[in-house]
Amino acid sequence: MMSLCFAVCAFLILAPCTAAPRDAAGGAFIRNKLLLISFDGFRWDYDRDVDTPNLDKMAQEGVKARYVTPAFLTITSPTHFTLLTGRYIENHGVIHNMWFNTSTQEKKQYYSTQFVDSYWDNGSLPIWITAQRQGLKVGSLHFPGTAATYRGETVKVKEVEPQFYDYSNETDWRWNIDKVIGEWFHDQDLDFVSLYFGEPDKTGHKYGPDSPERQKMVQQVDRTVGYMRERIHHFGLSDQLNMIITADHGMTTVLRGGLVEEIILSKIPGFNFKDITFHLVDYGPSGMLLPKEGQLEKVYQALKGAHPHLHVYKKEEMPAHLHYSRHPRLLPIILFADPGYVINGFLPLQFHKGEHGFDNQVMDMKPFFRAVGPDFRKDLEVEPFETVHVYALMCHILGIKPEVHDGHLNSTKNMLISKESTGETNNPQKMSLYQVVIGLTTLTAFLALVFAVTATYHVSKRKASRSYKSKHAAVEDHRDTRF
Repeated sequence: MMSLCFAVCAFLILAPCTAAPRDAAGGAFIRNKLLLISFDGFRWDYDRDVDTPNLDKMAQEGVKARYVTPAFLTITSPTHFTLLTGRYIENHGVIHNMWFNTSTQEKKQYYSTQFVDSYWDNGSLPIWITAQRQGLKVGSLHFPGTAATYRGETVKVKEVEPQFYDYSNETDWRWNIDKVIGEWFHDQDLDFVSLYFGEPDKTGHKYGPDSPERQKMVQQVDRTVGYMRERIHHFGLSDQLNMIITADHGMTTVLRGGLVEEIILSKIPGFNFKDITFHLVDYGPSGMLLPKEGQLEKVYQALKGAHPHLHVYKKEEMPAHLHYSRHPRLLPIILFADPGYVINGFLPLQFHKGEHGFDNQVMDMKPFFRAVGPDFRKDLEVEPFETVHVYALMCHILGIKPEVHDGHLNSTKNMLISKESTGETNNPQKMSLYQVVIGLTTLTAFLALVFAVTATYHVSKRKASRSYKSKHAAVEDHRDTRF
C-alpha cells in the first residue's frame, strides 16, 4: 500500500511537467498554422506608386521588411526552392527554370521541368516533406516544386496548375484562396500550405515594371490580400493562422534602342558557337556555356571583357556572395549582364520590356516581405535579410526540426513574439483552453489511478481476510482433532 501511495504522489508531482511539449524556456508550445504565399516578381517598392490599403494594414498589424534579398540566380524555380529548403542554389541544385541535358541537347521549359523528379529531388528536402515526416498535415497549390517526388514522397494535399494556365485571372485567385483557407486549413485542418500566384511577374515582363499595367496588377494583388484576410477571419482562423507573403525576385526595365549596345554573342570577335558543345542563353540576363574539349580557355578569353555590360566567369571564379559556383550541374562558363541588358546568342530573340535574373545585390531584384498572425509582432519594420533565412523561420513557427540549411533563425526571430523571454504562449485564449484540457486530462488520469489503487487495496484486503479465516478455521479443526 505504501508503494502505491508513493506512485500516486509521484504522478501528482510529475504530471504537470510532462503533460505538454515545452519551448526552450519551459513554456507550453502551441503550434499555430502557417500559410506561405508568393506573388511572383513583386518588387520591394511596388507599393510606393499605387495605393495598397490591404498590404498597408497587414504591415500595421504585423511585420514588414524594407526589402529582402533573394538567392542568385534571381529567377522563379531556383529562388522558390531556396524558400522551401533554406539552401543556396549551388547547394540545392535547382539551378535554372529549365531542365537540360548537355549530351542530348534536350531542354525542357519551365512547366515541363516541374515534372522532372530527378531535377528537384537532388538531396535537399523541401519543408513540405520534412513537416509531413514529423506528423504535420501540409499542402501546396501551384508553388514551384509541388509536382515532384522527393525520396519517394510527395506533398499529400496538392494542386499543380494546368498547362497554359492564366496566372492573371482574379476570379481563379479567389477560388484558390477559398480552397486553401476554407477546405484545406478549415475543413481538413492542415498545418502548413504554400500558395503561388504568377503575378505581377507576367505583367512586369510584358509591359515593364514602371507601366500603368503593372500598377493595376499590384492593385489586384492588394485586393487579393484583403480577400484572403477576410476569408481567414470568416473561418475563424485569425488566432491560429500565420501568413507570410513574399516573392522570388524583383523586376527591372530592359534597355533597348538608341545608344544601347545589345549583347549578341555571335557578334563578339573571336567567339564562335562551333567551339561550344551546349549553351543556355537567350533566357534573360544570364547564361551558361559548355565549351568543347580543349576550347574552354579560348572561349573564355574571347568573351572576357568583350562587352562593357557582360560579366564572364569560369564557374569556380564566380563572386562568393552569389553562391553559384559549386554544383556539378553548373556549366564551366557562366555569364550574366548588368541591369537592363539581356544576353542573346545568334540574334536578338528577347522582347520583354521587363526582366529579372540579375545580380541579387541589384536593388530592382529585391522582393517585398510581409508577415502577420499570432506569432508575429505588430507594426514592426525590420531590416533587410536574405530569403534563405525564411526556411528556419517557418520551421520554428511549425515546431519542426529543420533539415541541413544555409540560413539562421537569428536573422528573423526579432519579428516574432518572444516565447523564450516570457515562457508564455503568444495566444492567451488558446493557452487557457489548452491548460483546461491538460488539467482535465491530469485530473481524469489521477482519479483513474486512485480508483485502481483503492480497488487493488480492497481486493488485497479481502484476500488477506479470506486467507486469515481459512488459516484460523484450519487451526480450529486441528484443535478439535487433538482434543
